Amino acid sequence: MSRSHRITLSGLDFIPDLSGALYVPEYAALLVADLHLEKGTSLARRGVHLPPYDTRESLLQLKAAVEATRPLRLIFLGDSFHDGEARERIDASDLAMLRAITAAADTIWITGNHDPAPPEDVGGIILEEMALGPVTLRHQPRMLRADEAEIAGHLHPAAAIHARGHRIRCRCFIADHQRLIMPAFGSYTGALSVRSEAFAGLFGDFHVWMIGDKAVHRFPGSQVR
Repeated sequence: MSRSHRITLSGLDFIPDLSGALYVPEYAALLVADLHLEKGTSLARRGVHLPPYDTRESLLQLKAAVEATRPLRLIFLGDSFHDGEARERIDASDLAMLRAITAAADTIWITGNHDPAPPEDVGGIILEEMALGPVTLRHQPRMLRADEAEIAGHLHPAAAIHARGHRIRCRCFIADHQRLIMPAFGSYTGALSVRSEAFAGLFGDFHVWMIGDKAVHRFPGSQVR
């Protein structure tokens, strides 16, 4: 785990990791957003052929993050499965790996727009949203009252900066004092610029935590292009 940065919401600390996961020390919880398992096979059914190993790669990264943190709780923030038939397409060995991961911690699947009814035979319980202390965990961000805070996924944020004559673009965490949106964890998920219209109105004075090859780098929103 990369422990050089902490993001604070409502007095609760969160540690952003190179994997795209978020660790919550006070609750020994690991948060993961937008796995999109079996996106590769979904694309293949529509004639877009990519190497069919995205689920395995995502699960191996998840397994490493779980082994590094040994969480008591593992919480998925929705769109864990790319579509309603993803469970049926998972290779048997990948399914066994997923079940082994969820057996190692109390697992919660928050529903997403891609998986409003996650499978019930992969371990854990299914919720629409949940509270972690003063912070609400959900899939899609919502408009918040002044006394609310949330962590969400859904938007797959990425940020770009210019440094030494080069434009550098990475997946990122984005947060202000009320809201944190996590990057997509899945191997084939892609990313959307935090300057796009989808993020308009969601953040005030924000920072991003960009996921580099070897470290997480924090930048104020004013430096993001």
